[in-house]
Amino acid sequence: MTPQQLPPGARSLLAGRPEHSNLSPLSVHSMTVAYNRKPVLWDVDYDAPAGSLIAIVGPNGAGKSTFIKACLGLVPRASGVVEFWGQPYRAARSRVGYVPQREAVDWDFPVSALDVVCMGRYGRIGWLRPVTRGHRRAASVCLERVGLGGLAERQISQLSGGQQQRVFLARALAQEADLYFMDEPFAGVDAATERAIVDVLRELRSRGTTVICVHHDLQTVPQYFDHVMLINMRVVAAGAIGVAFTSENLQRTYGGRLTLLAEASEAVARAERGS
Repeated sequence: MTPQQLPPGARSLLAGRPEHSNLSPLSVHSMTVAYNRKPVLWDVDYDAPAGSLIAIVGPNGAGKSTFIKACLGLVPRASGVVEFWGQPYRAARSRVGYVPQREAVDWDFPVSALDVVCMGRYGRIGWLRPVTRGHRRAASVCLERVGLGGLAERQISQLSGGQQQRVFLARALAQEADLYFMDEPFAGVDAATERAIVDVLRELRSRGTTVICVHHDLQTVPQYFDHVMLINMRVVAAGAIGVAFTSENLQRTYGGRLTLLAEASEAVARAERGS
């Protein structure tokens, strides 16, 4: 999509500014989001590097989850334009996957783990069409990839929190997307689930897939991710871990939360050493 094809209001946002790349899986142009007229995100500009694992970090209430939801149109934007490979979300929907926070899901809904994963195939199956044996087989493979092959018929309400998170990850994998948004996929999971998620992320990266994760553990950012976006209502810094994940940028993002910053200091040192 060229600037001339955008709506007049969107064109005005781009006037006189450098073009965002149509090759980027996600380009955000001057995006502002407000709840009850109070800005939550302000004038966000961002291009996601293709084929990377990207962490979104910042203090509570900084707008991290809101950023993902606004990109996907789940919350309204006060202004700005979001593009996926140079196209609006509706044109690229089949290429984009989403793993929400586990707390946002009704886990009492009476379906099996395999049924949930099959939901990720609906873009390929088509609505109101039966799930064929081939699609169920593909969904089963995704459950195997997250270590839950033996629990395919288990009701989701009977799964542990970590297992539920892996089911939702398998559902996203079943979509076979080129870009994934994940909202705190590591929150509250056990060590085995964390390892399973990391393995899947690295496999996706090896295939050229881009993954954008809201992440809260600063110490594991350099270990798990290639790029980082530090956000506190605005984008404080964004870039490769070795460039953007610095003590100075963390101080600008988190302010005087010295205890948290002290816990992250060793992670920053590892990132600067490139380890």
